[in-house]
Amino acid sequence: MELFPGLVVLVALMVSVEGGVGPSNNSSFCSESKECLEYELVCKTDEYEVRHYSPTRWLSTDAEAYFMGVGAAMAFRRLFQYITGDNNRGLQMEMTAPVLVRIPEETRMWEPAIYTLSFLLPAAYQERPPTPTNDKLYFTEMPSMDVYVRSYGGWMLSVTSRLHAHLLTKELVRVQADYNHTYHYGVGYDSPLKLLNRHNEVWYVAEGEAVCSDPQEPTPPHTPTPTHTPNATHTPNTSHTPNTSHTPNATHIPSSTIADSPSDLPANRPPTPSQAPEVTPSQGPVVGESPLANSSDPQVDGPWNNTVEASLEDTPSDNSVADPTELNLA
Repeated sequence: MELFPGLVVLVALMVSVEGGVGPSNNSSFCSESKECLEYELVCKTDEYEVRHYSPTRWLSTDAEAYFMGVGAAMAFRRLFQYITGDNNRGLQMEMTAPVLVRIPEETRMWEPAIYTLSFLLPAAYQERPPTPTNDKLYFTEMPSMDVYVRSYGGWMLSVTSRLHAHLLTKELVRVQADYNHTYHYGVGYDSPLKLLNRHNEVWYVAEGEAVCSDPQEPTPPHTPTPTHTPNATHTPNTSHTPNTSHTPNATHIPSSTIADSPSDLPANRPPTPSQAPEVTPSQGPVVGESPLANSSDPQVDGPWNNTVEASLEDTPSDNSVADPTELNLA
């Protein structure tokens, strides 16, 4: 009877451990592997997800490198040799997803960092996995935890992983969420042979109760009251251009002056019908055909012709020469 409670605890532990690994069809972004890490979605915002993971067992190894990509490549080779038979039983295992890379927060460009790469053990080997032959491999017990998750596409490189980690922490600070500041996880779901529709994630382990709502709601946009709208948008009084830019009063030039200007008319241009002098039958012949028009008097030349013509039209000429035919008739 005393062994029965212990057996119940052992069975419950095995169920809880195996419950964290399930078929790949449970997740849309975990499609290349037969088994994937299962989780429970706690909440989701525009910037991140909160997931709950059950306890699981992983195979891990460390690599020292200046860049995360270099360290992950070195560690991946050791882990892959283990699942392809480099273990005490010579067992081969199916590849699972995702692959975790534990990345320390405090890293310097001129100093190498320790990156920890982990493979998820299949459900059949979660309780009793084969022992690795490489002494650099060890098992990691992942406890039950809530994590803040940010997803992104493309390749999980050092630059992209750091960028999305920064964006996630910026949002967590804004919502006043508590999380582990010493490290985060870079999570990859796809093999290097997959080129399109890749899926990667950044994880931060939550501390305490996860934050799913924004304690600082954004302030609604301010809309002006109707009383302020006419004064603020009444532009005719402030930008009435007819009064300020009314140029006809300041630079008004009569049309007759513009038409009679010598610069506007080309040389030797005949006058238009409106500019030609009006001749009536009582005025007789045009002055330009009279002897006075052909006189060598300098006063008759140039622009004074109009003045002379006007004076000849208004006053009778005393110097007119009589027609010889008319004298003989008289």
